[in-house]
Amino acid sequence: MIQSGPVTPSPLTDLPIRALRLDDLLPCADLSEDRGWPREENRWGLLLAAGDGYGIDAPDGQGLAAVCVVTRYGDHRGKPDLAAIGMVLVADRYARKGLGRRLMTHVCDEVLAGIPLTLHATPFGRPLYEQLGFDTTGRVEMVRGHFHPAPEEPTTPDAAVGAAPVSAAAAAPVSVRAATAEDLTGIIRLDTEVFGTDRTHMITRMPAYADRLLVAEDPSGTLVGYASVWPSMDTHIVGPLIARDDATARALVTEAAAGTERPLRTDVDVRHEELLAWLKERGLASLTFNDVMVRDVPGLPGDWTRRWAPFTLATG
Repeated sequence: MIQSGPVTPSPLTDLPIRALRLDDLLPCADLSEDRGWPREENRWGLLLAAGDGYGIDAPDGQGLAAVCVVTRYGDHRGKPDLAAIGMVLVADRYARKGLGRRLMTHVCDEVLAGIPLTLHATPFGRPLYEQLGFDTTGRVEMVRGHFHPAPEEPTTPDAAVGAAPVSAAAAAPVSVRAATAEDLTGIIRLDTEVFGTDRTHMITRMPAYADRLLVAEDPSGTLVGYASVWPSMDTHIVGPLIARDDATARALVTEAAAGTERPLRTDVDVRHEELLAWLKERGLASLTFNDVMVRDVPGLPGDWTRRWAPFTLATG
């Protein structure tokens, strides 16, 4: 977490920045916990495998003092179309000493120079990102709670009692089902069209990372949406949520809720007012807002009308 406010000059800003490795997963999770965030070791594993982490080792020898993760899209091993920066964290004992600014300046102006950038900013981090040249282009609202389906939105019966499965989207103009390996090509095609650039290296990791991967089809069998449902401590997070319209998004969320007893959490683009109102009617409550910021690009590529929730706030 980066906080705004006066920064105390410190020789800490001379500490070297290094690339993180997969075996930095536990120190990264420790740093999350240090700042009051969930450890989410599974998410750190995904981010460090699919993206690139950068960090500053703590001078006291106790883990990491600061970290961030970069996820590249398009030609993610050459010059990407877009790069997302996330998980920007500074250990509490080193807060307000310039480490966050040093790390972000290095990543933005040296590692990713000339590449369009995006990130989700908390109110604490936004002033620094503005100083680094980021502009606000949108906003997402984080909502969380136990989902309560309406009578016309039946949930899937418990297979353990021998009941025949019934789609949670039976009353919707689409059908929703679990994705199979054969669906991945269609999911990638739809995601690239909606997201505006290729993120195959993220999508192909979803089956192993998520607890459920759902697809929505119209009556002709055409793929018109998909959603990933992945665990975060005692919560299930829905994202990405890609859907052709509000009804399809609702059908996917309803089916996602049918497969868990945990609370749901998702981060919805605030322009999708009807979906947000519906989620709150179904039991989810607003937690916070985060700004979508960009640099060296006027706005996010793709089709926001079909992009309802990001993969995670760390990756866009």
